[in-house]
Amino acid sequence: MLCEGEKMLDEALRSGAVIKTVLVREGLPANESVRLAEQRGARLFQASDAVFQAASDVETPQGVIFSCVPPAWDASSLAGASRVLLLDGLQDPGNLGTILRTAEAFGLGAVVLCEGCVDPFSPKVVRSTMGAVFRLPCVQLPLKDAVQTLRQTNELPIYATALSESSVPIETVDLARAAVIIGSEGRGVTQAALELADRHVIIPMTGRAESLNAGVAAAIVIYRMTL
Repeated sequence: MLCEGEKMLDEALRSGAVIKTVLVREGLPANESVRLAEQRGARLFQASDAVFQAASDVETPQGVIFSCVPPAWDASSLAGASRVLLLDGLQDPGNLGTILRTAEAFGLGAVVLCEGCVDPFSPKVVRSTMGAVFRLPCVQLPLKDAVQTLRQTNELPIYATALSESSVPIETVDLARAAVIIGSEGRGVTQAALELADRHVIIPMTGRAESLNAGVAAAIVIYRMTL
């Protein structure tokens, strides 16, 4: 996967990621992180401003672009996880990056990306995570398989965030050991997810807004899981 910036390179190195190639803007001195990556086997190249700008994914490049081997998370990464977020068709890279960063900050065991989710290793998602993508188990599994694993192996109740007649306020359920499903930005939680969940929960709102941004809703759920 491709990443940009010295801070992201620092995070990748601290997390033990395998750095393959580092591209540095011509004229910039190689800093400690770049030198460390080269010592660990990365190939180092320099590029002119024009070439570097063309290679960058952002309007204002930070001087370092690198490729690395993405983390390999699978179903076994869910073993022992007691607080898990399941994402049902989340498609916005910025939202996913924010969710992964928040989940890592509050110590969730894992985030599961189910059908229809954006690639967690795309440049914009990686950039938004601020390094969390290297540390937090981010497992890609079909929703049905993920729910079965978390319910049977981890013995977790499954909740779905949804505005329905059967929904209860989120503060009335115990999320200390639980898995919570967050829906997509447009349609919310799918019918399949609603049917798989043990209960449906809502985040009570007193204002006029009909719904919350998926990233914001997930952040509130994550915070409730830590109480």
